[in-house]
Amino acid sequence: MGTPDFAVTILKHLVENNYNVVGVITAPDKPAGRGRKLNQSAVKKYALSQDLPILQPKNLKNEDFQEDLKQWNANLQIVVAFRMLPKSVWAMPQYGTFNLHASLLPEYRGAAPINWAIINGETKTGVTTFFIDEKIDTGEIILQKETSIKDDETVGELHDTLMYLGADLVAETVDLITKGDVITTKQPDLEEKSAPKLYPHNCKIDWSLPLNNIYNHIRGLDPYPTAWTSIINNEEELAAKIYKVSKQFEEHQLETGTIVATKKELKVAVKEGYLNILEIKLSGKKKMDAKSLLNGFTFSENAKVL
Repeated sequence: MGTPDFAVTILKHLVENNYNVVGVITAPDKPAGRGRKLNQSAVKKYALSQDLPILQPKNLKNEDFQEDLKQWNANLQIVVAFRMLPKSVWAMPQYGTFNLHASLLPEYRGAAPINWAIINGETKTGVTTFFIDEKIDTGEIILQKETSIKDDETVGELHDTLMYLGADLVAETVDLITKGDVITTKQPDLEEKSAPKLYPHNCKIDWSLPLNNIYNHIRGLDPYPTAWTSIINNEEELAAKIYKVSKQFEEHQLETGTIVATKKELKVAVKEGYLNILEIKLSGKKKMDAKSLLNGFTFSENAKVL
């Protein structure tokens, strides 16, 4: 059971290593783009390429869906980046249902664990398999694998690292369950570090924060869903998405949020120094490196970010 590319890699690993995948459950097709053409999930596209049976329920409690699911007679269900399941679904198979989560549980329960680990400046994270229970990401842990987070790593890069780490962990978990060798660990009831869903309001850059915090916030959202800010330039307000950045620790007397633009660099004055903007997308323009933007766009002397 899964929807995005992250889940495809796990499914592909199982198929290519000859695990008996009897069916795939994924999200219903959704209209997308200007033509509102129905778009298939990444998991559905891969499942179709492998001639795997597919179910796409709108409602997981629907009796017809659950009857179709029973007909597959699966003895184990694997969930990767999907929806919360009703007990009638997760308790159905002989061996239960386990989930792959992209954090070292109990830390970073929730929808966006990879992003929040970087945003919060963590130096390590990992993947966890656990048996699903009534709550979200609270079930008993089966296995975990840990990896370090580099100081300049973006969420896109860490996503791919955890995706392949997760594929190996899922296969190991299936092997343990098959052999009857599973020893689970109950999760401690911690809620200190959560991973809530990302919305425009929590992707907006807070320029009053220390330099490291701003830097982590931006790389924790690069390339998706992307950190953003408002730019005041000659009394015009523009929205801007900011991607690649670097840090420059240096004393200065400039007001926080002041934009410093030359022919070669674009940076913002913050506490402790400057945030160098390397890739940016202004509203109405394509994403480009800062040097290319500065070739055709002029920032006023009193330009600033909000």
